[in-house]
Amino acid sequence: MGSPFDAFTPTPFQWNKSAATSKKLALSSACSVAAMSLACGVGSVQAAENSVSTLLEEVQVVARKRGDAERLQDVPIAATAYSSDQLEALQTRDLESLAFKMPNVQMDDAGTIKSTANFTVRGLGVSSSIPSIDPTVGVFVDGMYMGINAGVILDLFDLEGIEVLRGPQGLLFGRNVTGGAVVVKTAKPTEEFTSKVRFSTTAQEETNLAGTISGQISENVNGRLTAYYSDDQGWFENKATGNDNLGASTTWFVRPSFTVEMGESADLIVRMEKGHVDADGPTGQNRGASAQAFAASVGVTDWDNSEDSFELAIDEEGWADTDWSQAIAEYNQDVAFGNGTITNVLAWRSYETDGEGDIDSLPIHIFHSYSLIDQSQLSNELRYSGRFGAAAITTGLYWFSQDLEYIEQRSFSGGSLLMAGGGVQDHKAVGVFTQADIDLNESWVLTLGGRYSKEDKSADIATILPSNGCDRDGCSAYDFSDSEEWSAFTPKVGLQWLLSDSAQAYAVWTKGFRSGGYNMRNTGVDPSNGLPYLPGPTDQEEQNSFEIGSKAQWLGGRVKANMALFHNTIEDMQRELNLPNAISGVTQLIRNTADATIRGAEFEMMAAATDNLLLTMNVGYVDGEYDDIWLDISGTDGVVDSADYALEIPRLAPWTYGVGMVHDLQLGSWGTLTSRLNYNHRDASAYTEDNRGMLSEVEMVDFSIGITPDAGNYRVALFGKNMLDEVSEGNDTQLPETIGGVGASFTPLNRGRIVGIELNYEI
Repeated sequence: MGSPFDAFTPTPFQWNKSAATSKKLALSSACSVAAMSLACGVGSVQAAENSVSTLLEEVQVVARKRGDAERLQDVPIAATAYSSDQLEALQTRDLESLAFKMPNVQMDDAGTIKSTANFTVRGLGVSSSIPSIDPTVGVFVDGMYMGINAGVILDLFDLEGIEVLRGPQGLLFGRNVTGGAVVVKTAKPTEEFTSKVRFSTTAQEETNLAGTISGQISENVNGRLTAYYSDDQGWFENKATGNDNLGASTTWFVRPSFTVEMGESADLIVRMEKGHVDADGPTGQNRGASAQAFAASVGVTDWDNSEDSFELAIDEEGWADTDWSQAIAEYNQDVAFGNGTITNVLAWRSYETDGEGDIDSLPIHIFHSYSLIDQSQLSNELRYSGRFGAAAITTGLYWFSQDLEYIEQRSFSGGSLLMAGGGVQDHKAVGVFTQADIDLNESWVLTLGGRYSKEDKSADIATILPSNGCDRDGCSAYDFSDSEEWSAFTPKVGLQWLLSDSAQAYAVWTKGFRSGGYNMRNTGVDPSNGLPYLPGPTDQEEQNSFEIGSKAQWLGGRVKANMALFHNTIEDMQRELNLPNAISGVTQLIRNTADATIRGAEFEMMAAATDNLLLTMNVGYVDGEYDDIWLDISGTDGVVDSADYALEIPRLAPWTYGVGMVHDLQLGSWGTLTSRLNYNHRDASAYTEDNRGMLSEVEMVDFSIGITPDAGNYRVALFGKNMLDEVSEGNDTQLPETIGGVGASFTPLNRGRIVGIELNYEI
């Protein structure tokens, strides 16, 4: 499904146009008609209040952190955004389900530790569940940066909207967003009383019940309460135990929020959330050539472990237990200075998860693992946004502090050998930023900005070894202690060309910064000296990014098209090297491996063929290559040679594309029947640096058919996901041949076909 682009609306500066400018607009419109063979039109879309008109609605975004939200088509940033109503129309349930609907975007769950994000945008991402690795794609919830990639695959309900910003966003968002930013906005309390309930169930025994109620509490206080519950009975079949409901989980959260009007020029928004997840362990498959023989040795003889199979055969189905709490207070004060707004966002989050999994993914105990993550973060952002003549200014200060503990225990050979390790890390970051968007004239806007970032990390780490004083309760001693500091100035220069009231083009150059860090899952012994590998620190990663793009609409918003071309150079890439190891199972090293260049293009379009038929498409292409390599990432001979330079950059899927349609059929007094069909494709890509682990090519087909009565306040829909029953992976970590033969792997699988029914009811 293509993105529901927002309609382009001129800024107040643009409305005061001369007669010469009006002629220019007329000429530009005529040129657009000639180019697209479409009729002109500036009027509003004449469509009924249905799903088609909902998906054509304007989307308000906060991508530039102005005092007021802006329309997506006004912003010179490559982005896809969805409003609350559009998310409902697309039946979006989590961030991962959006992954195939946007070009050059992957929102995968790593599959090792539940809800761990391995997000990738434009070929930049991480392939790890190690919590001390800073993600390249930052996730922000109501202005709060999520400090680790665990606990990020969120169940989405009662949102104001989602924005996915492609390319480095380090100036305004900071905190290591070299790939992009995912901005999640929960719904605000309303003065008017509203309430809704959503119930869904699937043939695969997954039941969801969620509800929200909102309204005025007192004269100046509005409140909202959202609650969510999911009972998932699992999807996979375990041939070792006969359990055909592996992958079960129970999830709940509650989200109270309040708005307080503090006079005519100030307001306070407080959002809180508490949640819990009980789940099975990883749904791993071992694709080794001898894996079936291992299984047959314990009586499992009917197991298919091919790349086209969802069958698993594990003796330890595992478990995961997760709790989180968070509170975000946003204060906004209008000021006369520059007719601007001062905003302060104070945020706190506590997250803890532990669990056990079968890493060998076989029906015998060769390699099992337990892990614990305990994280607490506190942040504050103070910013100002206003206008001084022709210049719109956004400036601010950011502070972030995080405490992180990680414990891992590995159990081998039926528990006869135990290895454990982990560590603690204290992390602080500060940033100062300013961006000015200057109207040079009626058609050109110059953007100048910069951010200074500084980060400090101190870590105490125990290498995962036997008998080193570590167990599931923690470590009594550490073999590595260190602290380090990183800093960078990341400038931005952009130029926006306002071609007409309905079209723009832009060019932007910016730098990205990702601080160095430490490996809290330090494993293995360096053969050169017989000592444990050093867990860091790594050097910071820096990026130069150049992008040109355009956004346009025709027929009064019935046809919208956005495109972008980009060229990125990355210096000192931070990557995780996954190396099979006969002693520790897997050696995982975090290193600066190479300099690289990534370039590509993306295109999105939607067109209302009629008032009741919407067609969409998206296409993304990414190409990448290593420029300089410093380590033997192929892992073959300890030498950097042509074999290393021939490797593909992990998680870089060359082609992503998709088409979709939404159709509304009026059924007289019965109401409206809405049909939605989507086809999306993603190329195969490497998972590991040595390219031995791969992520499969995927063809994803989703549909829904729903009815909304004219005289009712409910909607019932039949829906289907992954209707081609495509096998896809969260990761593909290679194991030593002693655990399954050639190609032995820990490969957590995503689910296949799901069919269900959903009821939405507004009281």
